[in-house]
Amino acid sequence: MLEIILDTASQLDHILWGPWTMIFIAFVALFLTLKSSFFQLRKFTFILKNTLGKVFMKPETQDRRKMTPFQATTTALASTVGMGNIAGVATALSIGGPGSIFWMWILALLGMMTKTAEITLAVHYRDVDEEGNPRGGPMYYITKGLGWSFLAKLFSIGVFINAVLSASLLQAHTVGRAFLSSYNLNPYLVTFIMAVITGCVIIGGIRRIGQFCEKLVPLMSVLYLGGGIIILGLRYTQIPQVFGSIFTYAFAPLPAAGGIAGTAVATAIRVGMSRGMLSNEAGLGTAPMAHATAHTPHPFQQGIWGAFEVFVDTIIICTLTSFAILSTGVLSTGESGIELVIQAFSSVFSPSLAGTLISFAILTFSLSTQIGFFIYYQTSILHILGPKTLKYLKWFYLIPGILFAGVADVDQLWVFADISVGVCALPNLIAVLALNGAFFKLMRDYWKGENRFLTEIVDSSKNYSRKAS
Repeated sequence: MLEIILDTASQLDHILWGPWTMIFIAFVALFLTLKSSFFQLRKFTFILKNTLGKVFMKPETQDRRKMTPFQATTTALASTVGMGNIAGVATALSIGGPGSIFWMWILALLGMMTKTAEITLAVHYRDVDEEGNPRGGPMYYITKGLGWSFLAKLFSIGVFINAVLSASLLQAHTVGRAFLSSYNLNPYLVTFIMAVITGCVIIGGIRRIGQFCEKLVPLMSVLYLGGGIIILGLRYTQIPQVFGSIFTYAFAPLPAAGGIAGTAVATAIRVGMSRGMLSNEAGLGTAPMAHATAHTPHPFQQGIWGAFEVFVDTIIICTLTSFAILSTGVLSTGESGIELVIQAFSSVFSPSLAGTLISFAILTFSLSTQIGFFIYYQTSILHILGPKTLKYLKWFYLIPGILFAGVADVDQLWVFADISVGVCALPNLIAVLALNGAFFKLMRDYWKGENRFLTEIVDSSKNYSRKAS
């Protein structure tokens, strides 16, 4: 029976993530980019000035019910900067070759606009209850902007499954197995400690989640990036060759060499695009649920944090991982996933230091993902079942990671996680495309200083004719 279920799931996974899905993802991103006249590239310095340039500014609000824009961004980054940036990139290289990185870059540059659009829509169409607590995301702009309740429910179901499997179970399981292998620690103990830390953070609400993530995400990112930069500094003579291989094999088949099988260009494109999207989540619709809780003057002002998010996640962190692997020559060993990254770091650092650094990255990246994803889990339950059910299901989120900690192999469950991601992405992208008129109206409103759709005005209005639909 289990084999039948897994086989059916595998077939569904191939249908959901077939070539047409990649084409649709790229089409939406390209459409928004062209219609905005390449805003994310033309105004890149403006994006940096109004995101990175404001990180250390005093928050505009001390409202405990809302996050600051930076806290919302680090919370969203907490759910995106995870194993996809380490093991995901390594797997993309082992399957798609160096050329896959080029296509990862292309989709990221285009996806900066997709994420800007979905976050802008999420803030604009969000709900604010009588106590001032904001909730938003694709399920809200699908319902309010389009009236397609079935599509909104489908998205919420996908988010719920994705949160339980990917964020709760698989992230914790990865940490448990890694620490068992490296330090012989009981995986049940490791995942239990993770659950306790996650529970202590989420019990304080979205504000505490934001405060935790704004401290952990920069720390974990800087430490991992520091290790990668040291590798590049010591292997700087290989950088031109790395660039050459990325651009060459983006358009030409990769011949079989060493432990690597020959890779076709189509495989490089498919793997690069899919791994890139799974890493930065541009178009998946998950990050907008975190950004919708932010205190921000204008929806588009929060939206540009999404462009910054994609840039940091893929163009910086994923690129550094790929350069560390390619510059050290370990790709030819035939290893894949996290083992390939460990080999790359071990070729420069001592094995013990490399193991410690990667173990810390695995722990913090996975823990931050588990904590950040709770907002998505909570939002999906509220939308599907309502607030009364949340108090019963709130702590269920922490159970799967502990329950399956000792299972040696849960890789077969990744197929269900992939399906749930597809169930999230497709309804969201359809909605973003259908609401592109509303997005560009909000963008013009901000850019021209008309301010007809200020967040404060829209949040306080129950008249949805004021909305930019």
